[in-house]
Amino acid sequence: MVQLSVNINKIALLRNQRDIGIPSVIGAAKTVIEAGAYGVTVHPRPDERHIRYADVYELSEMLTEHPDIEFNIEGNPFEGRYMEIAGAVRPDQATLVPDSPDANTSDHGWQLKGAKQRLVPVIDKLQSFGARVSLFMDASVEQIKLAKEYGADRIELYTEPYATAFRNEEKTEEVLKGYADSAGFAEQIGLGINAGHDLNLKNLPKFCSSVPGLLEVSIGHALIADSLEMGLYDTVKAYLKAISGNQH
Repeated sequence: MVQLSVNINKIALLRNQRDIGIPSVIGAAKTVIEAGAYGVTVHPRPDERHIRYADVYELSEMLTEHPDIEFNIEGNPFEGRYMEIAGAVRPDQATLVPDSPDANTSDHGWQLKGAKQRLVPVIDKLQSFGARVSLFMDASVEQIKLAKEYGADRIELYTEPYATAFRNEEKTEEVLKGYADSAGFAEQIGLGINAGHDLNLKNLPKFCSSVPGLLEVSIGHALIADSLEMGLYDTVKAYLKAISGNQH
């Protein structure tokens, strides 16, 4: 079954608008765990505009009480304190993204050609911390092949193009086939497959049922937005149903 990791960045973004500690990042993490999520994802950026570095340490400490819950830290290993934090808290999964510090959100996968000398030592270092390393990737067989050559354990397919096609009802099947083919290739060469970005209750069932070898989806923005109406606990339950192919 495809697992759900909940990205709680947007909880922190709201919390940061006031200096009174609500909503609680730790409380939100506990709620998604209670609701059945497999993991908790954070993406601390150098400007700490949502998840702060202190949150990462506090979450890591809290998660010692939940050894079966995956802690996934996303980020650009060449920016900010990513490698320092990863070495200190030793997450279960390190998802590397090629964002610039001022990026509004992740909007493209790694272009790996020519990046071996720079990226391989980072992957090796993170693996020495005990982390499974996943690279944020476009649906490109050529790039995915390089991810394997560089030593990644998994890829995370960047799914915004699929979400856009689904939303506009244009070339959805064609775009989805590109993801299925890329995932099939990744599975064939021994890479685990994650996915994330703009996945929601409507487009998630089709994606999960169409992409072979999919192990995990990381969802934040849409899930947190839905929770404003449904409540966080019930929203996680709804996403778990969507992943299994049953709409809420």
